[in-house]
Amino acid sequence: MAFLGSDFFERDVLVVARDLVGTELVWQGCSGVIVETEAYAAEGDPACHTASRPSARDFMQRQAPGAAYVYFNYGMYWLFNLLVKGGGREGLILVRALEPRRGVAAMRERRGRDRLEDLCSGPGKLAMALGIAGAHHGAALAGHGRPAGCGLREAPAALIVAADVRVGIRQAAEYPWRFLAPDSPHVSVPLGRVRPPR
Repeated sequence: MAFLGSDFFERDVLVVARDLVGTELVWQGCSGVIVETEAYAAEGDPACHTASRPSARDFMQRQAPGAAYVYFNYGMYWLFNLLVKGGGREGLILVRALEPRRGVAAMRERRGRDRLEDLCSGPGKLAMALGIAGAHHGAALAGHGRPAGCGLREAPAALIVAADVRVGIRQAAEYPWRFLAPDSPHVSVPLGRVRPPR
């Protein structure tokens, strides 16, 4: 299967976030089918980093579509996002969960877990399982400069995709901008189970 090109990420961030579900993320000997994403719009979305971080706005301007936006969350976990720009709403997409496919032994070692469902069922978990860290911030996942052994492959088979509210945010918490395969046991939070913010 072919790797996705930059044009895949030159569309509306909500469309791309939905279409990423079912694609295969390939990363340095490991891979998994994306089963959950969250979209964050660069404009009009107070939950997006561009609303509060000048560095995120600078990243949006400087980087090409499909670039990895990697940041350290709560001093605990690296989170892996993808840049969308050049068509409709621009923004960032958080890859929240994968169904592991290749390199499972390495994922188990990094995570210290055996159950397949425990390896990548959350954004911090999947970054740890794949070995994604701050050094990968800005890496091209599509187009010119894509590292060997990294990228996103076309969906091997279409998945049913549902929309739900985003997880763990206080602002714009009602936006139904989380996209997931509702029948997958690998998602971080099942459909309809996100707790509203206090």
